[in-house]
Formats: sequence, C-alpha cells, structure tokens
Amino acid sequence: MSDKTAQVNYAGVYNGKLMPGRKTALLIVDVMMAYLEQGSPIFMETAEAARQSNIRLAQAARNAGMPVIFTNVEYQAGGADGGVFYRKAPVLKSFDAGSPMGAFPDGLKPQSGELVVTKQYASAFFGTSLAATLTAMGVDTLLITGYSTSGCVRATGVDAIQHGFIPLIVRDACADRHEGPHEANLFDLQAKYAEVISEAEALDVIG
Repeated sequence: MSDKTAQVNYAGVYNGKLMPGRKTALLIVDVMMAYLEQGSPIFMETAEAARQSNIRLAQAARNAGMPVIFTNVEYQAGGADGGVFYRKAPVLKSFDAGSPMGAFPDGLKPQSGELVVTKQYASAFFGTSLAATLTAMGVDTLLITGYSTSGCVRATGVDAIQHGFIPLIVRDACADRHEGPHEANLFDLQAKYAEVISEAEALDVIG
C-alpha cells in the first residue's frame, strides 16, 4: 500500500469541478426521529447539529422560492417491500409504517405543497419518481443533505449524477454514526461524484 496521503494520491487524477446549473432544489434526505431520538437503535450523536443546519437551509430556500424536497423511509409491516435490504439491516424495522421513529422532527417538517418522496432503499432515486419530477420542475442541480452520509446521502448523490443532475453535498447538514465513514464518504463523493460544500457555500447558492 502507498504511504502517500489520500489527498496526494488523488491529486491530478480526480480534479473535475461542477458548478450549479440553472435551477436548484434542496433535497433533505431521511431527517427523521430515528436518528435523533436517544434510545433509538440508530440514534446518531451528530444528527442534531446537522438538523440545525438543515433548518437554516430550508428556511433560506423557502425565503428564496427554491423547491424544498424531503425523503423518508417507510415499510409495510414486516418489511414485505424492503427486500434483501430489510433483511441485511433489521434495524430498518424502525421505519415500519406507523412507527414514531419515521416522523419528521420539530423545525424540519414539510410545508404545504412541498414534495415528500417515500422510499424503501438507500437512494432517493431508486424505485421512486424523483428524477421525472425534478425534470418536470426544470431542476438540474440538487443541494443534498441528511442522514446518513455513508448510506442514503451517498447513494442519492451517486444516483443524482447518474441521472444527469448536479449534486452539491452540504457537509454541515449531513451526519453519520462515526467521523471515519462520514469523512471518507465525503472525500470520495468530492473526488468522483459531487461537489462537497459548506453550509455557507450552500447559502450562497440559494442566494
């Protein structure tokens, strides 16, 4: 294995730059109580700081007239629509229909007219109408936030670019169970699939 740092190893190889396009939407991925409620099997200590960042971004987007889109996860009782993913991660039963863990938290609930995409798998695009809806809206750029960085945020960012959308991942508004996977996935997203930006940079995009 090379003893070079990742930054040195990647330098000059993955150095492309994406700029925001004509119309941007804020896509808030799976910010639900299961990640915020102490005692939940998937509680994350870092989730609250990211929730606060999302609140600020959502308010700025609404003030600017930018579309705000939420995703959540919901399964039929017993995970009949969760397939192998539900079997691999039994903790997903937290999102069985009717569970309070699947609720949106205070301060970050969809407002009237805002789109909510309900999904069963990691990517917000997989098995949903999100891509077609964004195209119909004229959106070509996504500010992507939420939980967790290494899971649904990453999968959504990768699928966004594969569907022809410009993904901007907002570092401060994402969270994971541990700093290691959080930072590693942000590094890889920045290198290959997205632009990883700060909350301040995201607010500049919102305008």
